[in-house]
Amino acid sequence: MASMNDKDYYAILGVEHDADDAQIRKAFQKLARKYHPDINKEPGAEEKFKEISEAYAVLSDPDKRRRYDAMSSGNPFAGGSPYGGGGAPSQGDPFAGMGGFWGFPFSDMGGRSRSRTRSRAYNPQAGGDVVYQLDLDDEQAKKGCRRGITYQRYVACDVCHGAGSVHADHARTCPTCGGTGHISVDLASLLGLGVMNMVCPECEGSGRVVADPCDTCSGTGRVLSASEVVVDIPAGSHDGDTVRVSGMGNAGTNGSTTGDFVCRVGVPSERLSPRAAQGFQLLGFAAPFLILGLLLQSLAQLGLVVAVPALMGVWFILGNGGLLHKPKSWWSNAWRYFVNGAMNGATIAVFMALMVSCMSGLGTRGYGARGFY
Repeated sequence: MASMNDKDYYAILGVEHDADDAQIRKAFQKLARKYHPDINKEPGAEEKFKEISEAYAVLSDPDKRRRYDAMSSGNPFAGGSPYGGGGAPSQGDPFAGMGGFWGFPFSDMGGRSRSRTRSRAYNPQAGGDVVYQLDLDDEQAKKGCRRGITYQRYVACDVCHGAGSVHADHARTCPTCGGTGHISVDLASLLGLGVMNMVCPECEGSGRVVADPCDTCSGTGRVLSASEVVVDIPAGSHDGDTVRVSGMGNAGTNGSTTGDFVCRVGVPSERLSPRAAQGFQLLGFAAPFLILGLLLQSLAQLGLVVAVPALMGVWFILGNGGLLHKPKSWWSNAWRYFVNGAMNGATIAVFMALMVSCMSGLGTRGYGARGFY
């Protein structure tokens, strides 16, 4: 989601930066009638309507508009001095009363320019695992090996040490939404549509913002970097095995936990082709119906259910290299696919058995009780 700093709300509504409230309201009404999803069914109309509603929600509120103008211009105190007389917050200060101390959480920090691409959203999320596929030949998988792997991942930012904020230790309550994570725009007086709620564009729904977003990581607390890891593949590994290296995955946002590096071992000789795997699944699917037919002495009635998937399964398997000279691990994987198909078939077979049992009971007792023979 694009942050509040990344959007030009004036351009979205098609008005000048010095437009008054009436001009902003008129521009929004015109665009809202054009793109409202109840009127415009074209692809993208709903997203466009949300975008112009978001722009109106910010620009129609004097405090939100001053704050937006300040952040967009690169001068957080564009609406007035951060202090009035005697050190108290000025009435013209758009950031007054928002939890800052001596104003510096919103200052330029030693003359550094504020980037419009930075996001103030404070949204700690755990970093994901990095999954890497490493194919080995039979000998390497049997004896084990050690491999050095170079890969890209998100690491904690060195400048802000992963926090996303350079000088302030704690996040602040979002001044745009007051910590609720959403803003509302009243469309009743404009279009008669009631109140529309949307995700706050400044905090992106978290309710908190980074006090002074880091220029290096754009306030996320992490940057993309090349990393190296040494993975020890144990002897006797098979296709699909995994080796996990703790803490070498993607760093979390805003100082959250880091994921792991997961090396997925691949042994092509042990791998079934998609058609062969499907063939064993079909054989497994047919097996429960064969057993059911023998138990109920109704194999003739179930012959089609048994024969069709079984014949297709054999055709798929034999059509992909046959069954000769396959390693033991290949057969282990084939058995796994067979069991998977058998479980699916058993579910349907048990349901059919219950239906037959109920209908048999109804025929001998239910109708007989009513005098039908």
